[in-house]
Amino acid sequence: MPGLLISQNCISQIHLVIGSTALSLTRVSKSLECGATVILIAPKASETTQTLAVWETEIQAKEASYPNFRWIQREFKDDDLTILGRDDVDNVVDIVFVAVHSTSVLGTRISALCKRLRIPVNVADSPALSTFTLLSTHTDGPLQIGVTTSGKGCRLASRIRREIVSSLPRDIAQACNKVGELKRTIEEDDARDLEHHSATLDALYHEVGQNDDDAVQNHKFNQLILEEENDLEKSRDLKKKQRLRWLSQVVEYYPFAQLAAISIEDLSSQYREGSSITMNKGVSTNKKGSIALVGSGPGAPGLLTTSALAAITTADLVLADKLVPAGVLDLIPRHVETFIARKFPGNAEAAQEELLNMGIAALKEGKSVVRLKQGDPYIFGRGAEEYLFFSKHGYRPTLIPGITSALSGPLLAAISPTHREVADQVLICTGTGRKGAAPAIPEFVESRTTIFLMALHRLADVTVWLRDAGWRMDIPCAIIERASCPDQRVIRTTLEHVAEAFEAAGSRPPGILVIGKSCAVIEQIPEGQMWMVDEGCKLF
Repeated sequence: MPGLLISQNCISQIHLVIGSTALSLTRVSKSLECGATVILIAPKASETTQTLAVWETEIQAKEASYPNFRWIQREFKDDDLTILGRDDVDNVVDIVFVAVHSTSVLGTRISALCKRLRIPVNVADSPALSTFTLLSTHTDGPLQIGVTTSGKGCRLASRIRREIVSSLPRDIAQACNKVGELKRTIEEDDARDLEHHSATLDALYHEVGQNDDDAVQNHKFNQLILEEENDLEKSRDLKKKQRLRWLSQVVEYYPFAQLAAISIEDLSSQYREGSSITMNKGVSTNKKGSIALVGSGPGAPGLLTTSALAAITTADLVLADKLVPAGVLDLIPRHVETFIARKFPGNAEAAQEELLNMGIAALKEGKSVVRLKQGDPYIFGRGAEEYLFFSKHGYRPTLIPGITSALSGPLLAAISPTHREVADQVLICTGTGRKGAAPAIPEFVESRTTIFLMALHRLADVTVWLRDAGWRMDIPCAIIERASCPDQRVIRTTLEHVAEAFEAAGSRPPGILVIGKSCAVIEQIPEGQMWMVDEGCKLF
């Protein structure tokens, strides 16, 4: 079975490396890079070949360069495991690497000793003798990427790692550093403001998943945050929650290249002031301004229409919603000025007004403006509102529809919204009314597939409303998140268990809720399970 992948703090640990092979030199080097104290046990060769001569030269060079490295020139002894370690752990070594030839019986002996003493041990080319394996790794500043095939093929793991690394932006480490700086800035500001900051901040960071690389994104990721007008202390805490949610959404939605390029001063001012992010400097023109309302589709660049692609590649200014995926934003030429709305919970109306005002200002300068929206702008995307706004100011928009996730998402999740003798109608609804109000709940129709957009942030409430409206709680349903993207996820369950399943899995916005018998036509939940989760999109 796959092992548990961890990143271990090796500073002050003592690593024991056994063997005089090229691999032992690699193990020594890697442990030294991680800050461990390394002890190599290997006898000095009586007959020095050219290979051994090079090996000994490298080892001696490390002894001269690293005060935390020592070479003991003899054979391994059993008590080395319990006398060469740190005093504070009764002299037991922390990790053992056996880098001898796979035909040696020494590996079997050392493995048995280590397992008895519960010392992590890795025996070269012998997964059965090892309690852990090393990953094929890539390190770039604070970023570390590791790949393992669980012993099935180290060369394959290395190739997969290279493929992953080759797809990363050039300045990915810079992006990591800048997000870390901003996180510290927010933490310091909030710690100064909160009288009892430890417990409060711990609760807030747990909710938005800021303290652990492996944290599941909380299902409240996009939940609306309302101001407490009559309670100053609660209002302060909510402001802090808004800032933490904002940081989570910056990390989730902004392209890596843009995160690396923006200054920490700009990021800090934006989270305090609520402004959008400027991606590139635009070029003013003297031509008459024009505006296009463009749908970007569900997420995959391959589902962008050719008209939409032409619009974003010839624009002077692109005003994008935060939900437009990085793959689509990457198609925008570098010289095109790009803004991304920071519609974090509690600031959606202000961010929307800001984008509209930016559009009018650019149009007055004669620029070609694209208002880029997720999915289709006219399926709960304010498309008509923006059309009327720009028309009122004398600029009649060009309309370029996009493929809506409401219909493409189910298809990509192996759900046919209509199916003979199962579903003969489809209804698309919203789970959120204006300013967070509860939406009108439709009646239950057995032969209908109902699709809710913008419902996941209040899923528990929606299920209660549906139950109270007479909906069957055993009806199949599915949550489809990031449809068409490589990290697409589908949670298949019933209406009775959907809120519990979503809370357990965490949030991966944007997402939709599909309810109806059609959800169980192609894929069914195994008997005895309350839900199942499918990862990845194999079509794009």
